Formats: sequence, structure tokens, C-alpha cells
Amino acid sequence: MNAELTAAFLPSPSNGVWEVGPFPLRAYALCIIAGVFAAIWLGNRRFVARGGSPGTVADIAVWAVPFGLVGARLYHVISDYQLYFGEGRRPIEALYIWQGGLGIWGAISLGAVGAYIGCRRAGVRFAAFADALAPGLALAQAIGRWGNWFNQELFGNPTTLPWGLEISAENRPEGYQEYDTFHPTFLYEFFWNLGVVGLVIWADRRFKLGFGRAFWLYVMAYTAGRGWIEYMRIDTVNHVFGLRLNVWTSILVFLLALGFFVRSARKHPGRETVVDDRAEAAKAKAAEEAEAEPADTDTAGADKATDRSAEGSPTD
Repeated sequence: MNAELTAAFLPSPSNGVWEVGPFPLRAYALCIIAGVFAAIWLGNRRFVARGGSPGTVADIAVWAVPFGLVGARLYHVISDYQLYFGEGRRPIEALYIWQGGLGIWGAISLGAVGAYIGCRRAGVRFAAFADALAPGLALAQAIGRWGNWFNQELFGNPTTLPWGLEISAENRPEGYQEYDTFHPTFLYEFFWNLGVVGLVIWADRRFKLGFGRAFWLYVMAYTAGRGWIEYMRIDTVNHVFGLRLNVWTSILVFLLALGFFVRSARKHPGRETVVDDRAEAAKAKAAEEAEAEPADTDTAGADKATDRSAEGSPTD
């Protein structure tokens, strides 16, 4: 053990699973669930402020969340296939999502498919929905990263900094057994994602982003941080040309998001005026009813006046 590495400023939890009767309660799952609820809460507030119907975001989340979880797990299993397939491996463990291992790239990609289906069913403009949800996605990621802390996983290089993260010996990768403390990359990404939340909300208010630009700004801001944080990590992953696969993915996705952002700004300057077809239909119906009501009242008054005149007139 390296004597120069002192006790961590941030110790790791000794346990991330609690037994509640016959059911295990896993901190990793709780962090993901808390993140989903936070994203729906913030997304709903922003969507309603844009003219959408309350509760619509939750309705669409019923489609987006399951798709996103499946996509997140698929990306992890495909990009880290050596953990589950091959000699001495157990492919069934690819289904053990509660043990950790979710890829944000798969979550966003397949989650977007589910959200698109939900938007079509709800009569919601998909780009407007994505803009409303964008900072909520970053907030969900920030909260979800605490699941890595409970699992003692995905940490960075050894460090002597006072905020080093203490990792138990059984969770240290091969070749790092003599070190006690490591860069808490989960914490770096937590704060980075909170910064992304603030950036997207500020930029959206300041520049009235529309037609997907708030979403693409979120993607660019997130990948810019994920790239350097990913570079610090020491968990076993596949490398391409000397860089971790997720570093290349961050670079590629950043460039794609930048291209879509610029294209949207040129093709659709400004912001949508209609984001929820059902809400607009309800407003139009209410307006029609409000316009018709005075006419009905006048007609009814005229009828009553006629009746009174008839009653007061002589019969002979």
C-alpha cells in the first residue's frame, strides 16, 4: 500500500444494497429512479411554460424510459462485450442491470425512439419536447452518477488530492492494488452535468432556442465534459487508436450535435409557437365556446322578452 496516499476525503459506501424482507433494495437503481423523476419534473415545468399540457411529459416518459433503459444496457453490453462473452464468462450476466453498466449513448438514442412514439401518440412536436426535456436529462445523469459511488465503479486514476475517493481492495482494477484513493470521476461528472443544466436553461431563456437547439446544446455541453472525464477512468474497456471507445464516441457525437445545431439555426430561426397540438385544440375549442356564449345569451334574452310581451298583450 502506498503510504503517501492518505485516507480519502470522500469515502466509498460500505454497502450499496439493503435487504427489505425478501427484496434487495439497490442504491444504483434508486439513483436511476430518482434521476428519472427529476427529469420528468423539470421537463414538465418547461414544457408547460412553452404552452404544453400538464402531464404530457409523464405520458411520453412511459415510452421513453423503457426504451432508454434497454438502449443503455445494449450499448454497454456491445461496447464491453468481453465482460460477458468468451471463455470463463457468463452471458446471462448481460441481463443483470442492477449490477451497473449503462451507456448514456444507448439511453439517449433508443430513448429518443420511445419519446418519438410517445410524441406522435400525444400530438406533441418532437423537437419542442426534446428542447423542454434537455436540461432534465442532464439533471437525471447528475443524480444517476451517484449510483457509481455506491457500486465503487468507474473511478479515475490514483490521486493524492484531498478529495480522492477511497476504493476497497476488492474493487480496484488489476495493477492498482497498492493505491488507496482515486479520482472521483462520478463526482466530476455530477458537477459538470449540473453546470450543463444551468447552461441550457440560461441559453434557452436568453436566446429563445427552438426546433431542437436546446437539446443539441445539451448534447454538445455533455460530450465536452464526458470526453475529458472518460479519459481519466481506468476501468477495462475497448480502445481505438489508443483512446477509450467512449472518448471517440464523445468526439463524434459532439460534432454531430454541432452540425445539427447549426443546421437548425439556419433552417428554423426563432422558436416554435405551437408545441402541443392537443393543447392548441383545447384552447381553440374554449375560445369558440367563449365567443358563442354571448350570442346564446342574447338569443335567450330576446326569447324571454318575446314571451313577456305575448303574456302582456290583450287576448280580445
